[in-house]
Amino acid sequence: MAYDEVLAERIKERLEPEGVVAKKMFSGLTFLLQGNALANLYDEGLMVRVGEDGTAEALARPGAAPLVIRGKEQKGWVLLAEETLDDDILDDWLTWAMDVTAELPPK
Repeated sequence: MAYDEVLAERIKERLEPEGVVAKKMFSGLTFLLQGNALANLYDEGLMVRVGEDGTAEALARPGAAPLVIRGKEQKGWVLLAEETLDDDILDDWLTWAMDVTAELPPK
């Protein structure tokens, strides 16, 4: 599992106080809120849940790209370029992902 350990620690610092659990899965480090994935850090970058209704808005932001897995675009998720994730931008993305994920029923 090759992912940016420094970015992983930055994300953990922000999310663990909110009850988010980090678990190695999906070829990276997945962040779970009540059993639902809100983000995954892997060798391609950071994918975050933005909800199907938020996809177009998210893709209009700098550094965001469609998340494509096995040739299929994943609705409700975007892939973020790590070099764009300063503290404020990372906080914004993680807050968005937390808000969307909090609306899902616990697993």
